[in-house]
Formats: sequence, structure tokens, C-alpha cells
Amino acid sequence: MSEILLYYRRPDPTTWVYLSSFLTIGLFFVFHRFWSIRNLDIVLLILLAPGLLMVYEGRRRQLAESEMIQTEMTQMEAAEGESTLEEFNREGAQTNPANSSDAEPGLRQPDVGFNSSSLEFGERAESERIENSIEPQAGEVAQTSFLEMTKAVGGSFVGFVSQAIEGSSEVGSQDTDNSSAQDVNQAGKQRDGENQTSTEPETQNNGNSNLDSVGDLNAPLLDSSSSPDPAESINVISGESESFLTRTLRGPEDPRQLQRWGFVYLFTIELVLLLRLMLDPLMVRRPLLDPNLTTGGLYFIGISLFIFMMANVVTSSPRVQVQQGPELGPGYAMMNLLPAIPTRPVSDQPGGVIPPRVSELTPNQVQLAKIAKTLAILAQFFIVVGIVLVGSRHFFNVRAGVGCSLLYLLLPYTAQMTGRVDHALPAALILWAVLCYRRPLLSGAFLGLAGGLVYYPLFVLPLWVSFYWKRGARKFCIGVASMLILLMVALSFDSSASLTDHLYRMFGLLKPDRDPQEFRGLWALGWNPIWRLPVIVGFAILATFFAIWPARKNLGTLMSSSAALMVAAQFWHGYGGGLYIAWFMPLLLLVVFRPNLQDRIAAKVVVGTHPPILLGETETEPA
Repeated sequence: MSEILLYYRRPDPTTWVYLSSFLTIGLFFVFHRFWSIRNLDIVLLILLAPGLLMVYEGRRRQLAESEMIQTEMTQMEAAEGESTLEEFNREGAQTNPANSSDAEPGLRQPDVGFNSSSLEFGERAESERIENSIEPQAGEVAQTSFLEMTKAVGGSFVGFVSQAIEGSSEVGSQDTDNSSAQDVNQAGKQRDGENQTSTEPETQNNGNSNLDSVGDLNAPLLDSSSSPDPAESINVISGESESFLTRTLRGPEDPRQLQRWGFVYLFTIELVLLLRLMLDPLMVRRPLLDPNLTTGGLYFIGISLFIFMMANVVTSSPRVQVQQGPELGPGYAMMNLLPAIPTRPVSDQPGGVIPPRVSELTPNQVQLAKIAKTLAILAQFFIVVGIVLVGSRHFFNVRAGVGCSLLYLLLPYTAQMTGRVDHALPAALILWAVLCYRRPLLSGAFLGLAGGLVYYPLFVLPLWVSFYWKRGARKFCIGVASMLILLMVALSFDSSASLTDHLYRMFGLLKPDRDPQEFRGLWALGWNPIWRLPVIVGFAILATFFAIWPARKNLGTLMSSSAALMVAAQFWHGYGGGLYIAWFMPLLLLVVFRPNLQDRIAAKVVVGTHPPILLGETETEPA
């Protein structure tokens, strides 16, 4: 009975996309006003899900390949050291008895290509195998051709394992066995200095694999636009043709290409959201459109979803980040030490149905994992509570606040990135800066902490200074400066790098990188990083524009402009830009549900300068 009642498995991401989309439409879609801005906003939020699925499915496949490569590398190194080299030395001694006394049995040679007798024996053995049409076993090929295959793919062991994996997938294919023997023969000829071009497309492209950082979902990826499709290669060998429609529906086989299309899709939807936020101050007439459920029902569903998501964080196994610190881009060094907590299922099947394996962690890594889980849970809690408080205190509409928080929990992005501290913590700090906007000192402290941790929120400071220009600007600047100074003092206790290097990373005082291998995300998947420079210039112009226009800023323009800047930062974020949706999503949801806030200006609402606004002074129009 306990197995039936207590058994719980995380839902498949695609299944959750469908379920959450249906719930979102049923709870928030305005059916009696079909052609409304609210419905357009709901559709845009739902359209973010396919891009996320493509990106994370590509990263899941990349992670599976990297783990397979690590396993194969360990097995083949052991097999080569114990059996293959012993047999090689024994047969080599029989071929050249004069040199048998110089070779120690079981000793691993550094490079068989520099030994003339070894080279002669290796070529003769492979030529006899090919002439006699001896079919090598899968394990035998992996053991006897390790060094030759690594040279054939440009010295890349990853390429060698990729060839072994691709060869094993074509079960019972005679062409695969022959191609493996030809690759070995060509590798031996290249070792002698004969420059021959490989006839196998897999040999040419596997040298570009970069999957040696196990567990790093943000590893740099090289351009694979010219890499052949494995399925198409199989069809060519078997003489079968595949229609264009079938290839389109099947999707790209290369994980990097799948990620690239996912990022392009996300950028397209985020560009539409950016335009929507920039036009929001012009929408003066904002009718009251509450969710299609009572406040009690919204509370019940929201609390239930939050409990399940936090349970996923607690029970998840942290995946240790291989790329840490400065390699993750500008930001706080201690922030980058926290591991990622995966909350979606990971397996070898598309979509993933099996929870991740428990990794062996050091005591220090265990401690960091506990800190990461605690911060992730607290950040998500304060995001949900902050949205509800903004709705009740600034919108004077508790139902709208609860609806916004429930919509945030329903998003597929929230379910996938619940355990990412670098996503949720800055979002919570920016949201609470909006919640405390009537107290400039607190708002400055929250924004200073967010900008010090992940760098990019620093670009919203001119906008906020312009909002407080007539009342509260000095207190706001004091709050920002005090928090940044506190973070800089804490960096002095980190001995992993000098304080100067830490400060350069914290404030982004570095030249923009132009090497694709230094990036993560789309800028490492084929887009030339040189195009980040005009995007950065455009972002700086946009930040300056929001600081100047409109001259009389209110709470509504403050929220929409801050969210727009966080959306625009995704386009030049070189380390996973497009995926940090939490930085703008809470503010975007509040903009969707907000009433008319034209009278909420700093000169009237800052504490100590004017009496608080009463409920009767709001300008909310009826539906």
C-alpha cells in the first residue's frame, strides 16, 4: 500500500509542458475578450516552452555522450594497459628477438609510432587482417587501435570514442566493420607521413567534439553546421533515401545543432517580449482582468505546486560544475562555486525518465550542495511571496498577486530551473527592490546585491536613479554603494585569486571575448562572437534611453523598463544568454496583471515625503 501512495516520480518535461499549458489557458485566458493583450501575453509565455525543451534536450544528449565517453575511456585505458600492450610486446619480441631484452613486459610505450619494429608489426598485422577479411570484434577494435585511432581523428580521444559509439550503433553492418579497419589502416599511413584524406565523414568531424568536461551543461560547443547527419549516412550506405519532411520532423541528430535552434527560437520569442515591454507605458487603459478561479483555489494550487517543486530540489543530486569561477563570465566569484541542482529527470532516453545518479562528492562539495539547495529554496519562496505582496500592497488586488505567483509556478521554465541559484536569487532581489520601492535605501541595497552577484542588474541602476531623481536618489545610491562595498570586503577572504582579479570579474571590467571557446550558449554554437559588440552597444543605448524616457516615471514604467533591460541583457549574455528567464519573468508577470499606476511617482510615494496613497486613489478601470 505504501508503494502505491508514497511512490512519486518527476514528470517528463514534455508532459509538464502540455499539462502546464492547459492549466495556464484554463486559469488565465480571457475567453470573453479573445482579442486582448492579456491573451497575447499568455500565448507568448507558453511559446517559451518549445525553445527550452530543445536546448535542454540537446544538453541532455551532450551530457549522456560525455558520460559515455568517460566510461569508455576508463575501460579502454585499462584494457589497453593490461592486455593489448602485453600481447603487442610479446609478439613484437617474437618478431625482433634482438630487442626483446630491452622491452619490459607490461610496460606501456609512450608512442608506438616512433619504434620502427613496432610500426612494421602494426602495419603488417592490420594489413593481414584486412586481406584475410577478418571481422574484428567491437572490443578488439577498441583495444588494438587506440593509439592509431586517436591520431586519425587529430589526437582527440573524444573523436575516437564517438567513432566507436557510432560503429556499435549500426548492429550487424558489414560496412561498419570494413570502415573501422580502413580508418585504422589510414591512421597508420598518416603516422608514416603519408597525407591522405579520410573518406569517412565521421572521422573528419569527430575531432571537433568538445565533451570532455563531464557534468558541465554549459560547456563550450563548436560549430557543427557542416557535420553530417548520422542517420543520413546510414541511409546512404543502405541505399535508402529520406524525404525532407521526414528529416524535418525527426529534427537534428547533433546535440549542438539542436541547442542552436533552441536558442534561436528563444531569442525570437524574447525579442517579441522586449517589444511588448517597451510599448507597455503607452497602454494607459488597463481593464481589470482577474484569473478564472477564486482566490482560495489559486492559493491551494500554488502552495501544492511549490511544495512539489521544493521537494524536487531537496531530493535532487547536485551535478558538480567543472567550469567554475571566472570561466562562467563576469559576476561574483563565490556565487560561481555553487553547484547546479538538476530538478528534471535525466536518462539515456529522449526526455529522460530516470532520476540522475548519485555522484560521489567530497565533504566540501557536500557542504556547497547544501548551501545551494537552501539558497534555491529560499529564493523561490521569496519570489512567490514577493509577487503576492506586490499585488496586495501596490496593486491593492490580492487575487491578481496570487494569480501572478501561480502563473510563475506553472511555467515549464520554473520546473526546469528550480535549483539554479544564479537564476532565482537575482530575480528575488530585483523583485524585492520593486516591492520596497517606497523606501529607496532598501531598494538600493537589494539592487546592489543583485548587481554584485551576477553583474547584469547593474545596468538598471541609471533607470532607478532617474526614477528617484526628485526624491530619494541620494538614499538609493547609499544603499547600492553600501551593499557593493560589503561584497567587495567579503571577496578579500577568497584566496583563489587576487582581489583585483575578483573586482574585475565582479564589475565586468574586461574586454569582450571574441573566442567562441570562451563562451557558453548560442555564442559558442556557430554565431561569430564579433557580433556581440554591436549588440552590447545597442544595449547601452537602450539603458540610456530608459534613463531619459519617460521623464516622469511611475511604478508601472519602472517595472516594465527594468524587465525590458533584463530581457535585452539575454542577447549579449555570452554564458547561456536566453536561459536566464527568471531575471525578468516575475516583473513581466506583474506588468501583465498591473493596473494603471500613473500616480505612483517618487515625489508622492517615497516614505517620509508624502502620506501613503489610499485605495480610493487608484485608477483601475472596470472590465
